[in-house]
Amino acid sequence: MSKPVTIALDAMGGDHGVSVSVPAALRMLGKQPLLEIILVGQRDAIEAVLKEERHDRLHIHEASQVVGMDERPADALRKKKDSSMRVAINLVKEGAAHACVSAGNTGALMATSRFVLKTVPGIDRPAIMAIVPTKTGRTYMLDLGANAECTSEQLFQFAVMGAVVVRDLEEIHHEPSVGLLNIGEEDIKGNDTIREAARMLSESSLNYVGFIEGNSIADQKADVVVCDGFSGNIALKSMEGTAKLVAHFLEREFRGSPYGWFAGLVALPLLRSLRKRLDPRRYNGASLVGLNGIVVKSHGSADALAMAQAIDVATLEVEKSVPEQIRQRMERQAH
Repeated sequence: MSKPVTIALDAMGGDHGVSVSVPAALRMLGKQPLLEIILVGQRDAIEAVLKEERHDRLHIHEASQVVGMDERPADALRKKKDSSMRVAINLVKEGAAHACVSAGNTGALMATSRFVLKTVPGIDRPAIMAIVPTKTGRTYMLDLGANAECTSEQLFQFAVMGAVVVRDLEEIHHEPSVGLLNIGEEDIKGNDTIREAARMLSESSLNYVGFIEGNSIADQKADVVVCDGFSGNIALKSMEGTAKLVAHFLEREFRGSPYGWFAGLVALPLLRSLRKRLDPRRYNGASLVGLNGIVVKSHGSADALAMAQAIDVATLEVEKSVPEQIRQRMERQAH
């Protein structure tokens, strides 16, 4: 980190609330000397976890309400104006924080962020963007659940935003490659929306490489994989489920016989390396791209290590001025 960054952390959000957010904040403050964190939530609950552990770059901002994980986004927007989520986003709007991180209700976070921060000019809807591990590194996917249905123009906008984020966060000097998730690689495959989006991308200055099937995402045929939120969320959850299935089968085989136990013992270093590489906590932190501000969504069940990773994603986006970079790219695209 090369400059001071202030993160507003929704301390009450997620499945575990302050028991995860507070340790994650302390962990990151220990790693980043220029970082300040504002814990937003119920002071008594936060201080009960902090106890005697204080930090001069850790601040508490009171918020009296909490958005439930199963709460309807519209209800959260109307009835929870003093929720930890809403107040954290407000701090970004007011300039008191550079970014917001929350593990809370995804729908409520998206709706509230869009209402408070609005979108960058030229962007119809924000999208959820996250990192997916691949055979040779990692790729970025969007949208992963914010927009179940998208127009061709919106898919094109996602591609523009994805290319900007990847170029800045990965610090690559060439134009990132962009692919469209589809049911086949042939030009005739897919519905009218997908094919029209492909035409728009082909005629743009983006490095469009064509359609990508779900089973090819791990091959990293593109730096950015673009899809609607319905398809993207299913693809992401399918990949997560497959990883768990493989882990389950491996464990069952190793425990199934004395030979399996011995083979598992011999393979232990490799298994530990594999587990680390595929550890979902290392990829935690989905960006809500397209907003006039930085908001990062942590997985609801994240532990302190995973939450710290989401904070790290937010600080990097602040350093790279991601919303401003998207704004400039959209302006150039319009001309």
